[in-house]
Amino acid sequence: MGSQEELHQPILSSVPEPEPESESVASASHGEESSLLEKVLSDTQLPCFKRLRLATWIELKLLFRLAAPAVFVYVINNTMSLSTRVFAGHLGNLELAAASLGNSGIQLFAYGLMLGMGSAVETLCGQAYGAHKYDMLGIYLQRATIVLTITGLPLLAVFILCKPLLLLIGESSALASAAAVFVYGLIPQIFAYAVNFPIQKFLQAQRIVLPSAYISAATLGVHLLLSWVAVYELGWGLIGASLVLSLSWWIIVIAQFVYILTSSKCKQTWSGFSLQAFSGLWEFVKLSAASAVMLCLEVWYFQVLVLIAGLLKDPELALNSLAVCMAINGVLFMVSVGFNAAISVRVSNELGAGNPKSAAFSVVIVTLVSLAIAIVEAVIVLSLRDVISYAFTSGETVAEAVSKLTPYLAVTLILNGIQPVLSGVAVGCGWQAFVAYVNVGCYYVVGIPLGCLLGFKFDLGAQGIWSGMIGGTLMQTIILLWVTFRTDWIKEVDTSKKRLEKWDDSNKQQQQPLLKS
Repeated sequence: MGSQEELHQPILSSVPEPEPESESVASASHGEESSLLEKVLSDTQLPCFKRLRLATWIELKLLFRLAAPAVFVYVINNTMSLSTRVFAGHLGNLELAAASLGNSGIQLFAYGLMLGMGSAVETLCGQAYGAHKYDMLGIYLQRATIVLTITGLPLLAVFILCKPLLLLIGESSALASAAAVFVYGLIPQIFAYAVNFPIQKFLQAQRIVLPSAYISAATLGVHLLLSWVAVYELGWGLIGASLVLSLSWWIIVIAQFVYILTSSKCKQTWSGFSLQAFSGLWEFVKLSAASAVMLCLEVWYFQVLVLIAGLLKDPELALNSLAVCMAINGVLFMVSVGFNAAISVRVSNELGAGNPKSAAFSVVIVTLVSLAIAIVEAVIVLSLRDVISYAFTSGETVAEAVSKLTPYLAVTLILNGIQPVLSGVAVGCGWQAFVAYVNVGCYYVVGIPLGCLLGFKFDLGAQGIWSGMIGGTLMQTIILLWVTFRTDWIKEVDTSKKRLEKWDDSNKQQQQPLLKS
């Protein structure tokens, strides 16, 4: 990671004090708040406490305008997938197992890969928007869509061949056949991901999040209605449920793109389709690949936890208790994902705008806010440890096992209050390749082997496996905290400028628009 060659300056002291500022900060429009934050942090004439209070207030307003709608979008999108499994479950136990296997085993692979590759758009668009190079955002959007669509082609082969793949890992013929039917209906979803994630990051980089939230909410209502019609009225079963899910994602894609074409907020950043999108594809592929590896390693980490738990002495009890805890963790993790999206936009915007103090201050505030919320979540979960499983099952044995796992869930929730924020900082700065190496070492060299050792060798079962996972996550969090704390933010601003200049030069090779929209 070239920008990390000299990690020797503290997070705020690494930014030298500019000349004193005396501007009033009593009132500011939304468009002025970002630049105003840098002025407040640099104004040595203000008393330290007042400067901190004003800066915190500005940052919190900027943060929650991004984080709240982002959390809503991720929750709604996950609810669509969950509701599809609920509809499948009412068809029978085999159908529920098939939908769950198709979703977790096949679809989640494509989701993680596409979302990870799409985060490259977050880095480039966020920094370009902060630097007021608005014309570049539309090019990055098109370039990302091309790369992700091409990536979808080999994924298409995985979806088509999912039945023999499931049989290869030991699934029964009946379950593999049913899961394959469900997965076939998800094939259009691959290419919806390829368009959706670049659009989503394109809008987020401009701090346009509420429209996506409204679109997702409306689409959820349509999705539930169409799922009921397809599964029950038309009798299309599993294939109907998955096809509706794919259709719902395409509705989101089309609605968001229509918003880009018609909204005055996107006039500067979208000027039509252009041949420039086909230049510099290889550089974009490299950044996208690093982003994908970084995110996929995180997404798959806890999936491995479930797979390993299936090898324990009492796999049914272990899997049931883990399923309850993972469901709770999954819902609450959406809050952390929202802060992940928010901090990546904040950091990339500030770096692109040449505001090192604001970028550093944003990291501190967002981390503290996210951690505080995570601690509250952990306390609530611990207080409900003996009854929380009854929302999922009435079994007393499972309830007892969940109660024993709840402290591990609480620790995971607290780490989730920090780790996703730091991953978001990495995306905002363009550190994806570095974090990918950290994830490999912490998760797969330390976390999983340690979990297997504790779970099997020391006979600690699911608790031992989860302890190892926590160990890997804790190690990764400590490393990212140290790197972030020691970052030279002035150097990050310079790196951002060089990156944008490099990409801008490649864009100038082709200037004629292909089609005006």
